[in-house]
Amino acid sequence: MQVERVDFVAIPTRDRERAVTFYGETLGLLRNEKAHKDFPEFEAGNVTLAIVAPEEMGMPFATLPPGQIALRVPDIASARAELEAAGVQFEGDPFDSGVCHMAKDPDGNGLMLHHRYAPYSDGTTP
Repeated sequence: MQVERVDFVAIPTRDRERAVTFYGETLGLLRNEKAHKDFPEFEAGNVTLAIVAPEEMGMPFATLPPGQIALRVPDIASARAELEAAGVQFEGDPFDSGVCHMAKDPDGNGLMLHHRYAPYSDGTTP
């Protein structure tokens, strides 16, 4: 098997419109207008976030674990301040090496703001 890439991550919700507002307006992600109306999709750089209502498909609702979605941002402090001003509540101070800030979306799914330290000796990141 050859995996080309991760196409999408399913984000469970109990309120599709609230999730659409959060991911589209609060986070400012671009909505994929070609996606099916019952499965709204938002582009987050290298992966698509697909909003799904599991209970509508006969599956139980369960949130994603904390830190399941790590959103790389250029400046964590300003991104965090912007989201806090929009009512997003973060869980404590930076986690681990100072590059992770944990939060939750309106359904309780774990989100993380992250800025990767340069892993290469020349100071670059992938």
